[in-house]
Amino acid sequence: MSMIRTEHVSKKFGSLEVLKDISLTVENGEVICIIGPSGAGKSTFLRSLNQLETITGGKIFIEDELFLHREHDRTVESMDKKRHKELMLEMGMVFQHFNLFPHKTVLENLMLAPMTVKGKTKEEIEPLARKLLEDVGLSEKADEYPSKLSGGQKQRVAIARALAMQPKIMLFDEPTSALDPELVGEVLNVMKKLAEEGMTMLCVTHEMGFAREVADRVVFMADGVIMEESAPEEMFNHPQNPRTQQFLQSIL
Repeated sequence: MSMIRTEHVSKKFGSLEVLKDISLTVENGEVICIIGPSGAGKSTFLRSLNQLETITGGKIFIEDELFLHREHDRTVESMDKKRHKELMLEMGMVFQHFNLFPHKTVLENLMLAPMTVKGKTKEEIEPLARKLLEDVGLSEKADEYPSKLSGGQKQRVAIARALAMQPKIMLFDEPTSALDPELVGEVLNVMKKLAEEGMTMLCVTHEMGFAREVADRVVFMADGVIMEESAPEEMFNHPQNPRTQQFLQSIL
C-alpha cells in the first residue's frame, strides 16, 4: 500500500508557479530523501501534503484514499472532514525550527497535542512520552524547559513530540539546517533509528551522507519539477539529468 501518492500537483503563489506537475509515490516503510537547490519547491511540496499549503491543482492520496483533489485553485473533491482529520493526524512533521512551547517543560511539550487533539489523559500519554524521550536520548531532560537545551536537543525533542501523536508517516523539512555542524549528527542518528524501525519517512535534506546511507530512493527537485529519482547509489554515482549532475558537482 502506498502511504502517500501525488498526481500532477501544482502550486502557485500569485503568478509564481513553485510546484509544476509533481507526481510521487511513497510506499509503506519507505524512506525518501528530497534534495535540490534552494527555491526548488521542496519545502512547499512537503507542506502541501499536510495542508500547511493548499495546492492549486492535482490530487493527493493518503493510504490510497483520495485526500484532496483541486483544479484551478478550487476543490473538486475531498473526503469527509472526520476521515480527513484522522489522516492528517497520521502525518507527523518536523520543521527546520523547533517550535517548542517555551513555557512548558520538555515532557509537557510532548504530552500537549495528544491530550488536546486526541483527548488522551495524562496517565495514558505520560508513559509513551517518557519512552520517546528515552528513545531520543533525553530522559534526563523531561522536566527542563526548552531554553536550557542545545539546538540538537531541541530538535530531538521536536522529533519525539511528533512521534507522541503516533503517526504512520514522518515528514522532515530540513531538520538539521538550523543546527551548528557539531549538533547535526545527534539528530540524524535519531532519524536513522526511525528508518531502521520501519517508519515511512519523506525528508527534505541537504545532508547527502544521510541520503546516501538511509534513503531507499533519492528525489532531485529543481525549478518546481522532479528532475530525477533513483536509488542513492545511482543518484550519487551515475546521475542522468544534466541539472542533477551540475547540482551534485557543486556540493560534493
